[in-house]
Amino acid sequence: MRRGLRKAVRGLCAGLVGWVLAGTPAVAAPDGYAFTPGAENVAGSPDTAGARTLVPGHTYRSSLPAHGRLYYRLPLTATANAYVPVTAVPPRGATVAATDGIRVSLQDADGNPCFYSSASFGAGLSPRPVTAVGQRDTGRSLCQSAAVYYLLVERLDARNSDPGRWDLELAPATEPGLAVAGPTTPPGAWNSATPQPPGDAPRERRGGEGFSSARLLGQGVWRTRLAPGDTAFYRVPVDWGRQVHAGAELSAATGHGYVGGALTLSLLNPARAPVDDAALGYTGTRRAVSLAPVPPVEYANRYAVPSGENGVRFAGDYYLVLHLSERLADSFGAGPFAVTLRVRLDGTAHAGPKYRGHAEPTDLFSVSTVDRGPAPGGGTGGGDPAMRVLAYGGLGGGTALLLGLGAWTLLARRSRVGSGAWSRRGQS
Repeated sequence: MRRGLRKAVRGLCAGLVGWVLAGTPAVAAPDGYAFTPGAENVAGSPDTAGARTLVPGHTYRSSLPAHGRLYYRLPLTATANAYVPVTAVPPRGATVAATDGIRVSLQDADGNPCFYSSASFGAGLSPRPVTAVGQRDTGRSLCQSAAVYYLLVERLDARNSDPGRWDLELAPATEPGLAVAGPTTPPGAWNSATPQPPGDAPRERRGGEGFSSARLLGQGVWRTRLAPGDTAFYRVPVDWGRQVHAGAELSAATGHGYVGGALTLSLLNPARAPVDDAALGYTGTRRAVSLAPVPPVEYANRYAVPSGENGVRFAGDYYLVLHLSERLADSFGAGPFAVTLRVRLDGTAHAGPKYRGHAEPTDLFSVSTVDRGPAPGGGTGGGDPAMRVLAYGGLGGGTALLLGLGAWTLLARRSRVGSGAWSRRGQS
């Protein structure tokens, strides 16, 4: 019995140590973006014949040359929806045009596109991580069969743009089909009015440097400081039936001039597909910008035509990404500049659809019990997820670790005492 208890306590301590160490942030690359730890390096191919295979649930690193076109291979079943987000990361200081970026498409073996999307840097003229998604929806007429498909990643660049290679992060994922068929039309009317932003006192919350290190946020007002060229990643758990809204504010600064797209705020869904983004021009006075309202998260939103409504199609971690244009330094100095982020969650959470199987990665399209946000109106609903995780991961994790180590020490002492008593009994 003592041996079993010792084994259990040892396992508890090891698990707690691993849990605490798992919170260590990813190491950022020289360009400032933190790639997913353990991401596999994979080279894209200029043609389909040499395309390397991507496995859903795994994350990959690659790179894209100027004016480049690269293929990757993706075997799919007939029943799973597939999402392949590709994040392009140009180096800091690179010269980019507003229309520079990437285009991503998923194609069948005959080159017929299932879906394509693009992402560009916009008016900020500032190099930053941008994400586009190759996608296969089983509910559409094209690309329905179980087969090998090809992801094509193309670089969109102007003649005088940065000639160097851009790093890529690819995170293929699959969503299983439903166990029972649901509605195939988007939900009806929903509250599309811009809600009143939270009026809480701001709390300091520095963002992560990539999707894998995105910092957890709940409803509230959050503040960080960004230098020109910085990008900050946050994640907001949004359950089925909940509605997310966000806005950002750039504080006043000393200087003169005008910078278009000085601050960009983007919302992406759990598959990293863009939902909406907004940018503000800046003259040195305090300015704010808000994302367009999106409906509550529902499975049937995928049948909506507007991309924003279509994007809020599953529960899970939604990403808020802030970027401060490098050009801000020319007129207003090196900063850092205070940025305030306001997040609001409305609606009532409910059970989601029953899937036939599981997603890859597992639980990508769900919200954990720990991460569930507060009920509307400030009622009981689990509390602020960001504050809970800070408590559990900081004080709670440390306390639990100390308790575990204390239990191990006590067990060791008892073992020594028991061993001595046994020896004395054997000598009598």
